[in-house]
Amino acid sequence: MNDLTTSLSFAASGMQAQANRLRHVSENIANADTPGYHRKTISFHEEMDSGLVEAGPVRLDNADLVRIYDPGNPLADETGFYDGSNVDLVIEIADAREAQRSYEANLRMFDQARQMTQSLFDLLRR
Repeated sequence: MNDLTTSLSFAASGMQAQANRLRHVSENIANADTPGYHRKTISFHEEMDSGLVEAGPVRLDNADLVRIYDPGNPLADETGFYDGSNVDLVIEIADAREAQRSYEANLRMFDQARQMTQSLFDLLRR
């Protein structure tokens, strides 16, 4: 019984971590056209004591910002350029799909453990 409860906890922590990741990817996509915006990244680590997955700190991507030529833009410098964002929509969409699939895999595992726990309770009630 304890193993099933542990499985539920592992799957739930994985879903929470991927939901966090999706939130940051969504923020990146929403700010793709925001001047000066640095892409947010998040990493995961496993707690050695519990085995649960946790999101690490949010970091800003230090890649160079795209220089955009638009002399009419109020943010443009004397050469007509301003700093765009360093968000690549192709990478963000790929990250979103990976996070979604990982979330769904954890959800299926959670559902399987829940069904097995329910079956065990049904057997014990008899």
